[in-house]
Amino acid sequence: MTSREPGFRVNATTSATHGQLRTVSVLDDSVCPGVGAHVCSLAHGLVARGVEVTVCGPVRTESEQGFSRAGARFRTVELGCPASARDEAAAMAVLRHVCSSADVVHAHGTHAGILAAFALRTLPGRRHRRTPLVVTLHSAASRSARLPFLLERRVVRAADIVLGASSDLVAHARSLGAKDARLAPVAAPKAEPALEVERVRQEIRAEFGSGDRPLLLSVGRLTPEKGHGVLLDAARTWRGADPQPLLVVSGEGPEQAALQDRIDAEHLPVRLLGRREDVPELLAAADVVVLASQWEGRSLLAQEALRTGVPLVATAVGGIPELVGDAAVLVPYGDAEALGQAVAGLLADPARRAALAEQGIAQAATWPDEDDTVAQVLSIYDELALPHVPAR
Repeated sequence: MTSREPGFRVNATTSATHGQLRTVSVLDDSVCPGVGAHVCSLAHGLVARGVEVTVCGPVRTESEQGFSRAGARFRTVELGCPASARDEAAAMAVLRHVCSSADVVHAHGTHAGILAAFALRTLPGRRHRRTPLVVTLHSAASRSARLPFLLERRVVRAADIVLGASSDLVAHARSLGAKDARLAPVAAPKAEPALEVERVRQEIRAEFGSGDRPLLLSVGRLTPEKGHGVLLDAARTWRGADPQPLLVVSGEGPEQAALQDRIDAEHLPVRLLGRREDVPELLAAADVVVLASQWEGRSLLAQEALRTGVPLVATAVGGIPELVGDAAVLVPYGDAEALGQAVAGLLADPARRAALAEQGIAQAATWPDEDDTVAQVLSIYDELALPHVPAR
């Protein structure tokens, strides 16, 4: 075990029984790539331990993540998309059929949890056999919107165990009446083989034409909750710097056109890259990583930045403070002035950047890795299912 995080625990399991265990993971259409990558990592680790894994989700998630390549079975279930009543009924029928032979069903997210709970509640022969439900909360639902709040309360109460990616999500689940809520940190995928950092750095900088200018990096979907508007506000303060920093943003989403319009109108030193598959290379080229989100649980970008020794400026929200400790510069959400000053301060202080790089690598060494995460989830499956699994 590498983890020393409070609340993280793994129970002992008996590997000989895992060939008997059949699990179903449920995703809906709102799932983000980071959650999909986590589910794929879990599937790979569980299959390697003899568990039969079926993933139910939109067809795009299979093309993005490759669950089948990880050894899982994949069933297309287009849940949560705009669809006719007939299509929705057909999707639920598929989900119900797949769940009917499962020993444990594991839903990722509130909406997926509602769908999985409904499928399990309407299984034929349910009175003779009850299938346990695990729900992982990866993000915070809107606390001001009544409908998401009511759905969230219903799903956490329906689940046998609720897993939270951060301590605030665990506390929130308990406040909603969860029977059993536990911390289950989502580990970043294993690091890619070591890059030739200087060569990659020069290649990426040549691509952007940034030369010796400081290069700032942000990665995430272009949606309001990711705070890119605040990031552009902060970028105004860098326009007069010499040399002027260049902020590159990897990601796509509904805010892309509006953000690009602002960048063009205000002549901001920002470039939207669209979706990129070479984030490790972008990190190798970056001087500072910036995360301006309204909320984050277990940010993969923050994990990757610290693990690779790139200084991080982030908002002090959700699970970020417990994730990074003292190894990053934290600012309040929505405070563009504080964000801009924090970035400018780091760019002006090479010694501080070097110290944060070392602290980040040390902090990353305390986090659970993918094997720890798989072991924890498997112990939970055992706890729920093994007393009820018949010999096969």
